[in-house]
Amino acid sequence: MLIRRELPADVAVVSALTSAAFRSAPHSAPPVEPGGDPGEVALLARLRADPAWIPELSMVAVEDGDVVGHVLATRARVGAEPVLALGPVSVLPDRQRAGVGTALMHAVLGAADALGEPLVGLLGDPAFYGRFGFVPADTVGVGAPDPSWGAAFQVRTLTAYAGLTGTFAFAEPFTGA
Repeated sequence: MLIRRELPADVAVVSALTSAAFRSAPHSAPPVEPGGDPGEVALLARLRADPAWIPELSMVAVEDGDVVGHVLATRARVGAEPVLALGPVSVLPDRQRAGVGTALMHAVLGAADALGEPLVGLLGDPAFYGRFGFVPADTVGVGAPDPSWGAAFQVRTLTAYAGLTGTFAFAEPFTGA
């Protein structure tokens, strides 16, 4: 498996694999149109058109020439300070639980660290993301955009982290604000 930066030629494939990955996911965003693709597909399109998009942090997993997974980190903020938001993470259903998501997570976190980013935040399953060093955000003084998210809102500090605290804000495409 190769993890590489997403190319323009990958956009349609990434949209299709994101749709397949989230179609039956229990916590998927609702479709924009009834019966349409899961909301994560529309979110990706909105993020690609937003200033929060960081091309170096949109990565695909390739096996035998086929794109089988995708991960993305975009610009976010804690207070006025730039940080990253992670997600969505998408893996083709027949390749889930085979190490693709783990490889993508390690690649994007390593790349974010190499770029000097201080912190990555996400909303997700603590049992899954805890394996990659994510902790409930409030344990390091970062407030969730919505306090009802509790332990599902998590952060991973990176090498450049220097005690940054405040409320986390996702890019506009995540919130629709």
